[in-house]
Amino acid sequence: MIKHESISPSEAADRLAIRELIEAYAHCADRRDPTGQMALFTADTHFVVYMNAKDLTPSMELHAREALAPVFADLNQYDATTHFVGQSTIFTLTDDRATGEAYCMAYHVKVDDGNRRLMLASLRYHDTFAKIDGLWLFAERLLYVDWLEDRAMS
Repeated sequence: MIKHESISPSEAADRLAIRELIEAYAHCADRRDPTGQMALFTADTHFVVYMNAKDLTPSMELHAREALAPVFADLNQYDATTHFVGQSTIFTLTDDRATGEAYCMAYHVKVDDGNRRLMLASLRYHDTFAKIDGLWLFAERLLYVDWLEDRAMS
């Protein structure tokens, strides 16, 4: 646990902006706003998915903001989603770079032939953030899926 004797207004603003960035990612996902979601990343972003967090081999690795479009569009297969962001921790913070981790419970509702199913995913993100022109963005986002559950809904 980090002990903060005092925090500057600038650091407080940066920490808040990073938390809002993390939350904006979830908001854009749930609102099916891939353009808004992509705008949260640097142009040369690095995005890596580990569908099994215990396997060090990535399931997907993308370079560049434009490469994210099909990943975010994939959410259109769901009738509804809720990405509930839990704790987030900033590990390092300088004037223009930061690292951190965020937890998320992702709920995905799919309807096939009138049958509703719920896919739950426990997610962790290891992030590297960059402050560009006063705006915090994801420079790198490593997505780890800790577990998945798929079940019928009533």
